[in-house]
Parts: sequence; C-alpha cells; structure tokens
Amino acid sequence: MLNYISLGRVKSQAKKASSKSSYCRKSESLEFVKDQFCVLPLSCPQGHFCIISITVIEARQLIGLNMDPVVCVEIGDEKKYTSMKESTNCPYYNEYFVFDFHVPPDVMFDKIIKLSVIHSKNLLRSGTLVGTFKMDVGTVYSQPEHQFYHKWAILSDPDDITAGCKGYIKCDIAVVGKGDNIKTPHKANETDEDDIEGNLLLPEGIPAERQWARFYVKIYRAEGLPKMNTSIMANVKKAFIGENRDLVDPYVQVQFAGQKGKTSVQKSSYEPIWNEQVIFTELFPPLCKRMKVQIRDSDKVNDVAIGTHFIDLRKISNDGDKGFLPTMGPAWANMYGSTRQYTLMDEHQDLNEGLGEGVSFRARLLLSIAVEILDTTSPEILSSTEVQGETVSNISEVRGHELQTHATGKIDEFFLFGSFLEATMIDRKIGDKAISFEITIGNYGNQIDGVSKPSSAKKKKKDGESEEEENELIQNSSEDEADEDGDLVSVSSTPLMKPVITDRNYFHLPYFEKKPCVYIKSWWQDQRRRLYNSNMMDKIADKLVSIHLSILYVCKVQCPSVTMLHHRLSSLLLQDSMGQQSKQIRTQVKKNTVRDKLKLVQNFLQKLRFLADEPQHSIPDVFIWMMSNNKRVAYARIPSKDILYSIVDEETGKDCGKVKAVFLKLPGKKGFGPAGWTVQAKLELYLWLGLNKQRKDFLNGLPCGFEEIKAAKMGPGLQSVPPVSLVYNMKQVFQLRAHMYQARSLFAADSSGLSDPFARVFFSTHSQVTEVRPQTLCPTWDQLLVFDDVELFGEASELRDDPPIIVVEIYDQDTVGKAEFIGRTFAKPTIKMCDEYYGPPRFPPQLEYYQVYRGNSTAGELLAAFELLQVTYARTHIRYSERGPILPVPLGIRPVLSRYRIEVLFWGLRDLKRINLAQVDRPRVDIECAGRGVQSVLIQNYKKNPNFSTLVKWFEVDLPENELLHPPLNIRVVDCRAFGRYILVGSHAVSSLRRFIYTTPDKTSNNWATTEEESDKEKRKKKKKKKGGVEEEEETDERVLDWWSKYFASIETLKEVCVFYSMYSYTFIHPLFRFALRLVYNKELESEYGNFEDWLHTFNLYRGKAGDDDEQALDDDRIVGRFKGSLCMYKLPLSEEITREAGFDPNMGMFQNIPHNDPINVLVRVYVVRATDLHPADINGKADPYVVIKLGKSEVKDKENYISKQLNPVFGKSFDIEATFPMESMLTVSVYDWDLVGTDDLIGETKIDLENRFYSKYRATCGISSNYSVHGYNVWRDPMKPSQILMKLCKEGKIDGPHYGPGGKVKVKQTEEHLALKVLNHWEEIPRVGCKLVPEHVETRPLLNPDKPGIEQGRIEMWVDMFPMDMPAPGPAIDVSPRKPKRYELRVIIWNTDEVILEDDDYFTGEKSSDIFVRGWLKGQQEDKQDTDVHYHSLTGEGNFNWRFVFPFDYLMAEEKIVISKKESMFSWDETEYKIPPRLTLQVWDADHFSADDFLGAIELDLNRFPRGAKTAKQCSLDMIRNEQELPTISIFKQKRVKGWWPFVARDENDEMELTGKVEAELHLVTAEEAEKSPVGLGRNEPDPLEKPNRPDTTFLWFLSPLKAIRYLVCNRYKWLIIKIVVALLLLIMLGLFLYSMPVSGLHP
Repeated sequence: MLNYISLGRVKSQAKKASSKSSYCRKSESLEFVKDQFCVLPLSCPQGHFCIISITVIEARQLIGLNMDPVVCVEIGDEKKYTSMKESTNCPYYNEYFVFDFHVPPDVMFDKIIKLSVIHSKNLLRSGTLVGTFKMDVGTVYSQPEHQFYHKWAILSDPDDITAGCKGYIKCDIAVVGKGDNIKTPHKANETDEDDIEGNLLLPEGIPAERQWARFYVKIYRAEGLPKMNTSIMANVKKAFIGENRDLVDPYVQVQFAGQKGKTSVQKSSYEPIWNEQVIFTELFPPLCKRMKVQIRDSDKVNDVAIGTHFIDLRKISNDGDKGFLPTMGPAWANMYGSTRQYTLMDEHQDLNEGLGEGVSFRARLLLSIAVEILDTTSPEILSSTEVQGETVSNISEVRGHELQTHATGKIDEFFLFGSFLEATMIDRKIGDKAISFEITIGNYGNQIDGVSKPSSAKKKKKDGESEEEENELIQNSSEDEADEDGDLVSVSSTPLMKPVITDRNYFHLPYFEKKPCVYIKSWWQDQRRRLYNSNMMDKIADKLVSIHLSILYVCKVQCPSVTMLHHRLSSLLLQDSMGQQSKQIRTQVKKNTVRDKLKLVQNFLQKLRFLADEPQHSIPDVFIWMMSNNKRVAYARIPSKDILYSIVDEETGKDCGKVKAVFLKLPGKKGFGPAGWTVQAKLELYLWLGLNKQRKDFLNGLPCGFEEIKAAKMGPGLQSVPPVSLVYNMKQVFQLRAHMYQARSLFAADSSGLSDPFARVFFSTHSQVTEVRPQTLCPTWDQLLVFDDVELFGEASELRDDPPIIVVEIYDQDTVGKAEFIGRTFAKPTIKMCDEYYGPPRFPPQLEYYQVYRGNSTAGELLAAFELLQVTYARTHIRYSERGPILPVPLGIRPVLSRYRIEVLFWGLRDLKRINLAQVDRPRVDIECAGRGVQSVLIQNYKKNPNFSTLVKWFEVDLPENELLHPPLNIRVVDCRAFGRYILVGSHAVSSLRRFIYTTPDKTSNNWATTEEESDKEKRKKKKKKKGGVEEEEETDERVLDWWSKYFASIETLKEVCVFYSMYSYTFIHPLFRFALRLVYNKELESEYGNFEDWLHTFNLYRGKAGDDDEQALDDDRIVGRFKGSLCMYKLPLSEEITREAGFDPNMGMFQNIPHNDPINVLVRVYVVRATDLHPADINGKADPYVVIKLGKSEVKDKENYISKQLNPVFGKSFDIEATFPMESMLTVSVYDWDLVGTDDLIGETKIDLENRFYSKYRATCGISSNYSVHGYNVWRDPMKPSQILMKLCKEGKIDGPHYGPGGKVKVKQTEEHLALKVLNHWEEIPRVGCKLVPEHVETRPLLNPDKPGIEQGRIEMWVDMFPMDMPAPGPAIDVSPRKPKRYELRVIIWNTDEVILEDDDYFTGEKSSDIFVRGWLKGQQEDKQDTDVHYHSLTGEGNFNWRFVFPFDYLMAEEKIVISKKESMFSWDETEYKIPPRLTLQVWDADHFSADDFLGAIELDLNRFPRGAKTAKQCSLDMIRNEQELPTISIFKQKRVKGWWPFVARDENDEMELTGKVEAELHLVTAEEAEKSPVGLGRNEPDPLEKPNRPDTTFLWFLSPLKAIRYLVCNRYKWLIIKIVVALLLLIMLGLFLYSMPVSGLHP
C-alpha cells in the first residue's frame, strides 16, 4: 500500500495523512481542517541505509551428544559464522554481527533472518544442521524500539518436522534505519535469563509452541498477459511454420519464508492454464508476513518478471476467538507494473518486481491459498520442509459446471463513465503537441497496447459459451465491443486537442463550455460486496480521523485544560459510537486518561484502515493516461472501490459521482526527484463505476446545467446511450482574491543558503505571480492578487459547497536560467455568493498557514487567505484590471499589530568555515524581523577572540498580536572585507519566537523560609544517621568497593551488591551502596537538560543549497558555523517593577546576571568508560578500537592502548586537556580502529559543546554526588565544597542564606557540608531560582560516522568535568581503569562414579562392562581439558578414581565472568580477551583402544548457581537437573568447598533426558595466593597426593596383563569345573595305574 502526503489547510502543524489514491479529495473535509486534502505519492524506489545488528549470546539445550556447535547468521544472501565451541550442548558466544543494506524498505522488510546451529563445521566439511529459526526483518522492525533484546529463539529441524524443539539460541536483534536511535538496556551484567519460556524470540501474541502447517498455494490460470518479445521473430516463424504464436512463456513463482516454489512453464500463451499447487511447510503462525506471487516469462538468457502481487497473511486470516487460518480465493489477483509495450530494456522493470506503484495493468492471476495444521504424530506425514509442487484439478471440475461462476463470483457487466471538466497545469514540455486523455480498467479501453489476442482463441470457442465468455473477459478491445443488441461502442479516450498557454510554465486545454466524456463497458466477477464493506470501514475511519485531529487541534493550538479535552473526546466518541470497541473506549474516558485513550483511538484507527484494505477485489484499478504523439506521458491511478456505485450511500466509494482534482505524474522512477515535483497536468474529473443495469444514475453527481451530446453515428431512439461530451449553458463569474502575506522556513535553493522566492497562484485556467523577495527564506510579500472574470460552470449553490482548489507554487528566481521549484501547497477559497453579506463570521477571511511540500519533504509554510466572490454582470465589485501599483493585503485581513521590543544577546560565533578558500576574519551578525533589525558590533579578530564586546542590543518592531502569525526572525552573519565589501557567511531563520517571549517571574512564591526549615529537619535526620560509627563503616566500605561498584549498582544490576554482601558479611554495605549511587543516562546529557540552552542558545548557520533527499534532508553538510546568543521579546510598555529592581542594569535589559564572555582557561577532564555495539571495521567482523580526544588544537591519541578484537571495549581512561573558552569549546571524542597496515579507520565520533555546559545554570561543570567523602572511591571531585557552591548559588539567585542550624555531636564543618549537599541535591525545589543541578553521572552518546549519516555506529559511555584554572586545582582524576580479574584456582577431586551405563560386551564372557574415565574442563578452556585414569572392566557402573583436576582461571567478580586472553589463530597479531560465564563441565566416557571413545553422559555446573550435591549416590537423581530452577542453588565463590553426588545425563533417541551415571566430586576454590601457599598436584601426584583407589581385582586390561587375565578366567569363572576335571583326571589316572599294576597269573608256561 502506497503512502501519500496530505496537503491542505493545516493550521501550522499540518500532519501527513495516508491514503491510497493519488488525487485530491474535495468534499469530505476533516473537522479542524475544514478543507480537503490533496494527495501525492510517498513511496520511493531508491535505496535507504539500514543496519541489522545481531548479537548471538549463547545456546542452550542443543539436541545431540558431545557437540561442537557453530551458529550461522544468514540474512538474504549474506552469511556470518560464530566461532566453534567444543564438546558442549550449551555454548557461550557473545559475538556481535552487523549487516549493512542499501535497499528500499519493502525489499528490506521481506528479507529473512535465519539463525542455524551447525554441529562440527570446519574447512573440510559443512557440518550437520541441528536446527534453524526464521523471521523476516519487518517483524523485528515492528517491535518496540525495532529490536528484540535478550530473547531465546526456538530451533527446529527443517528436515524433520516431527522432531520438536532442537534447542534455544539467546540473541539480540535490532534493525536501525536512518535517524533511528537504539535504546538498548545497559549491558553491565548479562545475567542468564533462566526463564527461557518467558523470554522467547516471538512477537507479542504469538504462542510459544507453534505447530507445523502446510501452506497450499493453488495456481489455476492467468489472463491478459502482455507481449514479452518482439514481433519480428514471430513474423519470421509465421512465414516458415505458418503458425502465429503468443509471444510469452509464462510460469508462476511463489516466495514465502525464504523459500521459492514455481509452476511449470506454459509455452507461448497469453492465457496460460496451470492447475498446479505449490506447497510450503512452515511453522504456524509464521514469522514472515508476506507471500510474494510473481508471473515470470521464461527466457533462455534471463527470466523476467511480468507482474508481482504481495499477499499479506494477516489480511486473509483472523487470530480472534472466532478466527480462521489464512484462507483466500479462489480469487483473481490483479498485477500492475510498467506499461504493456514491450521494449528490450524496460526502464520501469522495477515496477514489475513490485517496487513502487504500478503504472499499468499487466495481468491477472486466479489463485487460492489454504493452510492445514499438521499432525506431526501421524506416520504418513512427510517430515521434510522442502517446497513441493503438484497438479490440482480445475475449478470447474471440482465444483461442477453450474457452480463455476460462484467459485470466483458471477460475471457481470460493468459500466465506467468519466467526464473531463478541466485540464490545466499541463507541463510546457508537452504543451506544443495535441493531447488526449485515455481511461482504462484492466485492458478495457487500452487502445495502444492492451490487446494481446491469443492465437488459440478460435479453438477455445468450440468448448462452450461460458468458458469462451470468461476467457474473453479481459481481451475485448474497444473496437469490437458491442452491447447485447449490438448498439453501444466504448469510447475510452478524449478527442485530440491543442493546449493553450496559461503562463510561462504551464498550458491548459480549452475545455470551456464543452466537456469531453469517456465510457467503457467491461466484464468482471461481481465481488462488489467485499468492496462495499471496505468502503464502509474507510468512511468510519475517515470520521475517526476527523475526531482525532480535532482533539489534537484542541490539544496543541488552544492548550486547554484537561477537563475540556475530556469533554471533547467524550462527546465525539458518544456522537459517533462505532461498534463495541469505541463504546468501551468512550466509557473509559476520564480526565486523567484522555491522552492514553487518544492512543487507543489511534490504534483502533490503524486496525480499521488495515481491515479496510480488501485483498480479494476482482475489479482492477482505473488508470488515466495523458497521451501526446500517441505515447503515454503521465498518469494517475485510482482504486476502483473509490468510484464504485451502490444504492446505499455508506457503501458507495468516497469519490463516486463527484468532481475531483486529479494530479497526473510521471511513471516509475521519473516521478521522483526534481522531475517528479512538477505537476504534469491537473484534471477536474468526474468518475462513476457500477453495474451496467444501474447506470441510469451515472450523471447525477455532475454540476447541473448541461446538455448531453451523443455520438453522431448513433441512431435515433437510443436514449440510454452515454454522452460523448457535455455542453454547459450555465456559468458563474467570480473574482478570486489571493491575499499572499508571507512565507517562512522555505527551502534554501541558492548556494548562499538563501532563496529569491516568489509565489505563483493557479486557479482554474488563470495564474498570477507575486513579487520576488531577494535573499530570504522568510519572504513577506504582503500582496493581494486579484483574478478577474473567473468562469466556473455549474449551479451557484454547488460551487459554494464545493469550490475548486487553488494551487500555489513557490519558486526561486535565478538570474540565469529558469526559476527553480521550491515547493507547492493547496488551498480552498472561502466563497461569497452575490446575494450574501460580506461580513463576519465568514468574511473577511483569516490568514492561515499552509504547509508547503517539495516531493515528500516539507519545504516551508505559506501564510495566506483566499476568497472567491461571485460577480454579477452589473460589476458591483471593484475591478482591478487596470491597477498600477501592487496592492497590499487589506486591513481587515492583515493581522492586528502591536509594538514589541526584541532584545538580542550577542555572545559569540563558533566554528565558522572558510568562504571561497578565505578565512572569516571580521564577522558581524545582522538580526532582522518584519523589516526592522539590529547589527552586532564587529569582531575585530575572529581567530583571537570570537566573542562580541557589546553583549546586548535591542530594536522595536510591530508584530501581530496573534503569536501564531509572528513572522520569523532572520539571523545573518557577514564577513566584512576590505574596501567595504560584505560577504554572507551563513544564515539562520528562527521560525517561532514563542519560546523567547519574556514572562514576568512570580514574586509571590518566594517562600525560602519553609525550605530552610525543611533543610533543618533534614539536618536532624542527618545527625541521627551520623551517630555511632558510620565513619568506620565508610572506611571498611572503601576497602571493598571501588568506582565500578557504584557504576554497576547504578545501572540496576544489584547482583554485585549481593555478591559483596555475601562475601564480606558487612551489614551496612547495602545502604551505603544506595547512598553512593550515580546516574547513568541512556542518552546524551544535553537531551536531559534542553541542550543546556537555559539562557545561551546555539543557532546553526547554514549556507549552500539544501539537499533533496526525499526522506529527511540532513542539513549537517550545510552548517558553516554557529551563532551563540539569545533573544528576548516583550510587549511595550514594560512594567516599571522590573526596571526598579535592585541591581538592574539597563544596558543588559532582560539579560541580567549573566557572566562575562572574556576568554577563560579551563582544565577539561574527559572520562571514557566503555563503548558498546561498535560497528565492525575489520574483515573478521571485529575491530581494534582506541580513543582519540580532540579539543581545539589539542589532540590526545590513545593508540598504544588499543583493545584487540572487541566490539564492546572497556576503556576505563581519563584524559586531561587544558583549553581556552571560547576558542576551544567543541570537544570531539572519536573511536578509531587500529590497523597494522595502512591508516586507522574512524568507527564513529561524538561532539560535545563544552561552553554551553560550562555557563549553564544547571551547573554541568562537575556533577553533584549524593554523598560527601574526603577520600576513597566516592571522593568529592569538585574543588569547591558543597557549602561554597550553595553560597554562590544563593548569591546569584539573590537569596538570603544559607543559614545552618545548631550543630549536633558531629563536627560542625562536616555537618555544614552534608547539609549543603542535601540542599544542592534538592535545588529544583527552591522557588523562583531553583533548577535541577547535574548529578554525578555517566552519559551514553551515539557514535556517528560522516560517511553513514544518521546511522549509529555504536555508543560510548563517558562524562566530562571542567575546572576553571583561576580556581583551586582539583584533586587527581578518579581511577576508572578496568577492573583486573582476580586469579583463582579450582580444584576438582573425582572420587567415585556409580551406575554408569555399561557399553561394552566382554570378548570371552559376553558380560556388559565399561572402561570408565571422567573428563573435565572449564568453559572456554577446552584445550586444557583433563582426564582421570581409566577404571577398566567395571561390571556395575562403579568407578573409583581419587583423581584431582586443577583449573587456574581469572575471574571478574562484579560481572561474574571468567576472563580468557588467547590468540584466535596462529596468524593473529595479539591476544583477544573473552569474557564467559564460569561453568565447569564434567563428562563420563567409555575408553576404547581400537576405536573412538564412547561418550556416555555429562553435567555442566554454573559455578555461581548450581544445585547442591546429594549426600549419597541413592539420593542423586535426574530431578537435580530437571528441577534445577526449583532447587536451592549454591555458589562456589561463597561456599569455597563443596562435596556431593551429581548426575550425568545424555539424551536418548527420542531426545528424552536419561540418567547415564553419577559422580562423587569435591570442588574446592582457592585464590592464587592460597594456591601458592598450599600447592597440590594433578591426578594423585605430589604435593598433597591422593591415595590410590581401592579398585576390584577385575579392573585390568587383558592384553596388557595376560597372566592376570588367565588367572581371572581360571580362578573366578571355571574354578570348580577345573577342580572337577582335575579330580576326574586323577581318578582316571589312578584307575589306569591300578589296572596297569594289577598282577596277571597263569601266563607262564
């Protein structure tokens, strides 16, 4: 949907409105504007700078065993990877990525952000995908502050949709456009949000558990495709083959959620039929808002888009209780793009891709969308998310022939009528040839390039009448269209006519009495009901806009009481109750909730507008083309629903049957920039669209008094034939008086930074110009332009209710060449008929401000009034035709003037740039307002002292009593050169003087005494607090806390408080913390204190032509210096009370008690704390930042202390620079990227005006702390003590005091300082002179780079102290150097394991066993991982180790991070510092000697909060991990020593968590000093060795101890069998021996 800019009678605060049409509304005037809006397009195809920054913090619960995960961040075609983390399922990265884009917003918002986790990716292999998360950029941009901060993205596997969640990634995503400010919370202590479910990376309203769904996009057929090839080749083919072929090979491509699907290619067909569907599988609700459907022409070289249609899924679904899934059609989608003539190089091809507003109908596509939620438990389901394509049956086959028309709507005959009442402001480039206008709807009426007759049309006619009718719908040409009885022929273009000169810029067509008409018959599916609903919602929304704007007008202009606002909103909502929601809002309107309810109304309005945009309208938009020399020159596009007729008024389009002003513009990119600002033509046009059978009413809305002229060839008796022209016999003669008073803040069109403006007023076919006012941006013309004999056609009463609009164009007169366009505005005159009285309340008309526009940006305001007076033929009114001098604006209309005095404080000039290579040496400031003015004294030597010697001058001037009509005040700086020459240096226009109007101070409110009493009470409270040893507490405190403690406490991370509280057990630390808090501003300090312009203002001086950036012209390049001073304006005579005051200096006027402006020496102390989210400057996506401080000619480079490979560096530096104000007052703090080779690159810089801070009453020289200390981390920094500061403030404010009450038991001196400090901290409560003094603070400033204007390159946290050199010297700078991490040693003793799962089968016995060992490491130190020895052949899962791991590490207590410094690779120049949470990982493994070891399970303990170990193995269970959040946790940094049983866990095939073992471990934390005193050895080594474990005899390795293995086998398993065998063998042997030794008798002879 295109945006438009509303131009009209907006009372000094004109708002941009949004509309879909490109023409002016005339009748539906908004309540407070009382005029119609004219509309010009806002959508721009050019690119815009955009930065997407993504911080990948960590991942949790990744599915898989012993992973090495890498996160891939992909946006569009760009991919970036994090580093790889080894052997962990919850890696910590904290890596920052930045993607730069320079594309149009629509393209940007459709890009997909894809986060993927990949397991073990390296150079040789691509790795295994674990899971992905997808979201479009538009979803991020629509979030508050355009960002997600510290949210968890749910990972899912696109290849297996049945798998469920694959883990979570915690990340920050921010989209930053030009001028956007990133408002990120402070990243002091990135605490782990353990509540993952409550912090999911999902927009509000999206359920946490999204389901997989299939998106079915069915593509049936298309019609009306244009030629996509030259006809030369076709004629050659026809000569050879004898067949005439269609010159297009179309296919449809659908893009959704980063995936593409397409249909088959239909060769040579203007009416292709596909009957195919493209299926996407995506999580529902999807985080991608739009689906892109594109018809493309297949080509061997390069496929080209024919037309593009976007489908917003939110518009075809409803998420309410009675909602429905995205459902659409079958419906016809109309596609628009470039003109239909084929050219080899189409200059408007971008329009076919969907960029910008289409200028012609291209084709229409019949499609439908359906969504089906998948049951992922079903076994038949396809688990992949790849795009699928398949054929579907035709609609007619599905629904039957009888219902065919109902599928897309019944085809009906529509009638479009248009009458051209006026054609003016025709651009002179096209004014020399005859011109005609053509109106088209679809391809109907398009006589040049609309008809692409299909070669197969003859064949199709045999297939039945209804199909022939439907296929011929879009192809009927205007030549052979015929009514049912063969009578009516469409007339789609006006006759050719030669334009007539209006003035030197514009022509007009002489449509005087005779107005040409066009009419077109067309056939479309009757979907009027949808458009009627849309029109009704639009009208409700328009009414709501009028309510909203009228309340805003009451709010802003009249500044009423809240009660008045309450009544206004209540009555308006009551009067126009719209549905249940508005009634509810109405009942809730209370006096204190008016502004909140206004926001609600605004949200309600946005919802209405959103619903009103109907996605399924079958009738295409209407195009009006201006034709010259048979070529299309300029166009206007009108939505068909806006001119659709209904018998019910509420359903009728807002412009149906009404005369509208339509502005034609150039097509495509030509319509942007200077060429697009000129109006190509302005038409007064009447349009009517409705069913042919309802057309009897089509002329009802035209101005009365015309005769119809029918076409000559029409026979008699055809009364219903529309006219080809209308002849008006009734006309009214008017005199227009344009009271052109003045303009302000005009666009600077000359190189001097000024313009020579004149205004040209157009009304009907007349135009006149004002005088040229040289060298000003705020011209006062004071001129009356009189247009005599203005003829308007129609009835007088109709003209009175709805007069034509006046166009005012402002130009810059150039001596050479034609005048340059500055801007344009629109107005409606106040009409007086001849029978009306010229008098109040309507006459004389009041001067009003009209916003002037140049393209899409504002270019100033015009103060004018317009009246249109009817003239009778008797000429009763004075005629000005033979006037001589220029007429001034008459007295009744010009504002009532009063005498004012304007006092000007001339302080000095700063940073004046060279002019024509010559330096400014002797500048002077000229002030001018309403023709009067004053000059400053000359600065004799700008280099030596840029301040003025005479401070205050004044002049008197007559100004309007109405403040809104005050003219601007012009400030000009000139350089006085030799021989009396003056050269303009720069200028500034103060458009509103309201803030400089002097108000007398209220003398009655000076009740200082009560404040003194209050301070006495405070003193007493203070004394009570001071009793009893607080000083000792402070001393104790100082040993524990430092400046960083205050810093972290003040940015709302009280974690450090708890840490110190628990570590040192000091009862008073917490209150002291609160007592010593400092403010950390999330923005610049000056934005909190009104730029420190309490009495000294800074006016930027401009020179050079203003930029023509359609978005927001950044004027920074035009700034040539700054004028410092102030203004004070008051009505004369002034009250004598003021001048009689004691000490009143008449020379200083109202600027009493301001300091002198002599040069002053100042010590500037700059503290730079840290920078965040710096833009990467190196190829590796990192930077090596260092700080550069520049003040005047002094420059401090901290290059040698650059921080390697960091985007969030902690600098912790202070720099002292001596400077002399005013010569050296602009402080520049830059962050550069250090490079080994070549020059260092600027990352970003910030500029601070120190002078305004120094002289401000807010006292920004040195922040007031909340506590007064003479030493320690919270020491008082200011050389002036609180009592001295208080005395100085009292003296300056002419207050008697300060007085201190009687002292208590503590020393009086100290009591005074504490009491004075208490008063200073509440100085804003002091009446009359009080204001909030700047507290001790840290400010956060955006870093900007001139090469990327308007886009933050990071932020820097810092503060500045300033000490005058004539005061006592301040103490040494506070130590803000980064905290050094403390060295610790973690000793982990692995005593035993139990119930470890058994992985191996015994070779000989087949028994289950495991060879257990335990591995451990601290996260981030995987290379230092340590293993126990192996407990072999464990049959029960029990393992005995008595093994010690020793992990030394550096730890930052405040941030709860381990600090690791190591080189990223062998090629790295120096070490990179990483900060990661302290997490101990223990894993249990099964050792294998001939294959890789088997991973069995792991546990990760966060050393700051982990569950207490179980006392016995039996009590140790999986619940210790599952219910970790519910169980009490302990910190090793508090406990120091802990022993217990913890479970090992792993995930099974179903991704369920299972217990794989238990480990008995002892954790002992010691500091480096303690470790040195009592060292221990690794494993069981000396010193302090552990005794060997008592392992069973079975724990051995068989091939290392074969005898032991034999003994085990023999003794343990086969002992009794062997005994039995041995016994049996012995028995057998004994038996044998017995038999052998038995005597044998009887063998001797």
